[in-house]
Amino acid sequence: MEAIPSPKKSKLTLYIIIALVIGIALGFVLNKSYVIDENIKIELLEVDLQKVQHQLSQSPDSTQAATLETQKKSIIKERGTIISARDKKVEPFSILADIFLRLIKMIVAPLVFTTLVVGVAKLGDINSVGRIGGKTLLWFLGASLTSLLLGMILVNIFQPGIAMKLPLPDSSTDIGLTNGGLSLKEFLYHVFPASVIDAMAKNEILQIVVFSIFFGVATAAIGEQGKIVVKAMDAIAHVILKVTGYVMNFAPVAVFGAMTAIIAKQGLGILKTYSIFITEFYSGLLILWIVLALVGSLIIGKRVIALLKKMREPILLAFSTSSSEAAFPKTMELLQKFGCKDKIVSFVLPLGYSFNLDGSMMYMTFASLFIAQSYGIDLPLSTQISMLLVLMLTSKGIAGVPRASLVVIAGTLATFNIPEAGLGLLLGIDPLLDMGRSATNVVGNSIATAVVSKWEGELVKGEE
Repeated sequence: MEAIPSPKKSKLTLYIIIALVIGIALGFVLNKSYVIDENIKIELLEVDLQKVQHQLSQSPDSTQAATLETQKKSIIKERGTIISARDKKVEPFSILADIFLRLIKMIVAPLVFTTLVVGVAKLGDINSVGRIGGKTLLWFLGASLTSLLLGMILVNIFQPGIAMKLPLPDSSTDIGLTNGGLSLKEFLYHVFPASVIDAMAKNEILQIVVFSIFFGVATAAIGEQGKIVVKAMDAIAHVILKVTGYVMNFAPVAVFGAMTAIIAKQGLGILKTYSIFITEFYSGLLILWIVLALVGSLIIGKRVIALLKKMREPILLAFSTSSSEAAFPKTMELLQKFGCKDKIVSFVLPLGYSFNLDGSMMYMTFASLFIAQSYGIDLPLSTQISMLLVLMLTSKGIAGVPRASLVVIAGTLATFNIPEAGLGLLLGIDPLLDMGRSATNVVGNSIATAVVSKWEGELVKGEE
């Protein structure tokens, strides 16, 4: 299934950048005017909450403790009410982004299914699928380990948890996240679908991939009749890519809405408060980009630079919407135009969205150790390596869960007796961090697809 050539160079990237700038500017204005009352009240309540938590930590008598607990619950409830009121005010802007993401989700499942069935059927047999799958998972394993290890090394060098001296949430505070630990049974159930219809309805990419591989191999095995199925799937995939083109026209509007809502709620002041963490984390992401590009260049040569330039549109889209899934259709299209064969792209890229989220991986070790540092918990190197291995296992296949990185981190913190409430330190800036993570996920999966294509001798000269 070949990508549909564009008749002229797309100006979508320019429009997204313009929308990004306008969204930030409008968000700043709204933060200082439209929602300023709510933001001031939230800040005052945060100060009151910290005072109550400090008083509770001083071990008062039982009567006083009960009074303080009641006061604490009252403050938390009032803060939640005000946050809801603020969210309601900026809802018209966030709806723009939500509608776009819903349209993307509408496309992703049928796009993965049709393209992967065509790709696997063209591979011809289960041996070819196993060979390419082995090479793909080998790269994913190395990239994931590198990302986790880099996060661990950088947070030990920078030590933002010690340097920032943030007021700590009470260890008993409920952060509203379920435990992210997956047992082997739960993991396997998450991989293998009980119903492909249910998997598609929930956009469970990994389950769709499993069914598509079976379907594609069976299609190839039945010979002449299978060619009819392949031709039909190929035609459907082209139709879905055409739909993708229509949906992508709304991307600048979605970016504008997303950025306006985020900046209106968070303001630019949070950048100052968390400047150390944000700067160090984004520096880490930049280092990860360089490492991935250098390793990729050993296999595909100087074309890795052309690849990153080619992918600037999906990278920018993932960054501005905080969703690597939003960039999936465009990433698939541009990888084929770059010269990766469709059968490789349709196999590697969907797998990458479950097994190769490099930006999210780095964040997991970075954030987990940051929280430990903030609470003054000294973790020896052996414990940190154990944490890295636990994250390596628990993070796989959980990409479809909302706020997946935070869910996995919450489970890991509980495993190593670090207060889960420490995630409260990051909840406020998580949307800003998620932007960088999502963009990095696109970079990692793009390089992975190009590398596997090269290993298979299926990387040809394309549009650069």
